[in-house]
Amino acid sequence: MKHKFIVVAGPCVIESEETTFKIAERLKEIAEPLDIDFYFKASFDKANRTGIESFRGPGLEVGLRILKQVKEYYGLKIVTDIHEPYQAEKAAQVCDILQIPAFLCRQTDLLVAAAKTGRCINVKKAQFLAPWDMKNVVHKLEQAGNRNIMLCERGTSFGYNTLVVDMTSIVEMKKTGYPVIFDGTHSVQKPGGNGTTTGGNREYVPYLAKAAVAAGADGLFLETHFDPDKALSDGPNMISLDTVRELLETCLKIREII
Repeated sequence: MKHKFIVVAGPCVIESEETTFKIAERLKEIAEPLDIDFYFKASFDKANRTGIESFRGPGLEVGLRILKQVKEYYGLKIVTDIHEPYQAEKAAQVCDILQIPAFLCRQTDLLVAAAKTGRCINVKKAQFLAPWDMKNVVHKLEQAGNRNIMLCERGTSFGYNTLVVDMTSIVEMKKTGYPVIFDGTHSVQKPGGNGTTTGGNREYVPYLAKAAVAAGADGLFLETHFDPDKALSDGPNMISLDTVRELLETCLKIREII
């Protein structure tokens, strides 16, 4: 049976209640007419910013309160990142999917804590990790009693401040038997490329996203904003909300063809 196309989308970080609600409302309007399994994503904390002065978010308690309001008011399923084991249980009370950041995908204590909540776990493949090595990450989650797993391709380090996407990574990770989604926006990052902040090339997102779907990706992860150039985190690689509907419609057509 063909499962619905998974879409995880939202702002990189919770900037404010107002901004989060506006983006959630717009994404709900985009997602409802489409035959997709949609999740709203926003981070309560961005713990791996390039510079210490960079905006990180409202923190765990305030962030989860805002996400709970989004869930209840708009009826959306929720995804957020966790960075430390103690956050897993609290985030699981609100979120439908707990996301493990790429840099932390080998952290056993974090994976086990997330797995034990029983929630779906979306693990981003590290930029430094071979796709076939993600089987070890999967094994940790399974051994902790959780088989509700998704994996996420988000590019591989290629020299300094540069990522490349190997579409065969999607094929390799699907051999685990779990869904693989493609992170179109973080894959075009230039980590630390602006000195004290991360750069990116958002114009490449549609091309990579469409290629990933053609390669067999089960869904997309997209960070989006009304005005990406003014976003408080990851602006250079976020896409405008105005472009999301067309991109998703095109990707759904590609998926139907293959």
